Amino acid sequence: MKPTPFQQRIAQQNGRALQAIPGTPLNGYLTRPPGEGPFPAVVVLHGCSGLFPTVEKTWSQRLSSWGYVVLVVDSFSTRGIRETCDHGLLADGSLFADRVYDAYGALEFLSKLSFVDPQRTALMGFSAGGIATLAAVQLGGAERLMDRKFKAAVAYYPNCSATNGDVAVPTLILIGELDDWTPAKNCREMMAQRSGKGSAVQLDVFKGARHAFASPSFKTGTEQYGHRVEYNAAAAEKSASDVHTFLKQAFSG
Repeated sequence: MKPTPFQQRIAQQNGRALQAIPGTPLNGYLTRPPGEGPFPAVVVLHGCSGLFPTVEKTWSQRLSSWGYVVLVVDSFSTRGIRETCDHGLLADGSLFADRVYDAYGALEFLSKLSFVDPQRTALMGFSAGGIATLAAVQLGGAERLMDRKFKAAVAYYPNCSATNGDVAVPTLILIGELDDWTPAKNCREMMAQRSGKGSAVQLDVFKGARHAFASPSFKTGTEQYGHRVEYNAAAAEKSASDVHTFLKQAFSG
């Protein structure tokens, strides 16, 4: 990973020279609309179970049909990780930080593609990936060290207790009212406690919906690691519409 200009200035002030740090090679899945572009782009982060068809295929196809280049980042396979759900969504601090930098590595990769508009990029994450998404755009966090920055963020069912809610870019949070893994009340409390600094946050809470409500893989509903996960067709459809509208507005300026 190449040091940012900010890091280089700080090092120079302290009489030190910084060297590039080798990053971890990652697998990614790229989907693009037809045509030459340049197109806006979305980086997608999976949850604690790794890649699911909902993330890798459903959302890739949906976002691409809306006119976005999509890069789904696999943060696990090259690190030899199968899943992290049994550790708790915030238990592995080092991996949590790595996933934030995975997002910016993906952004750097996309910015070099001729058919991508680097000025119109968004970050989107699900569950644990949603937590990493909020961390990646937290005001004064990792984003301030980066040369390239996202212009918007979307977080599906994140643990809102992991952030103070102050974000550097417009952010959409989507969560189920009955989510017992990443409770909606944490997001409501986060919204109430925001300092008002930074960009706007839109919180959409879906009545009767549980964790992973947008994932058709859980149509029958099941218990996972002591929590209920269940697909909700109405919430999934409405949330997708909300994402479509949000991204369109975020890139309209």
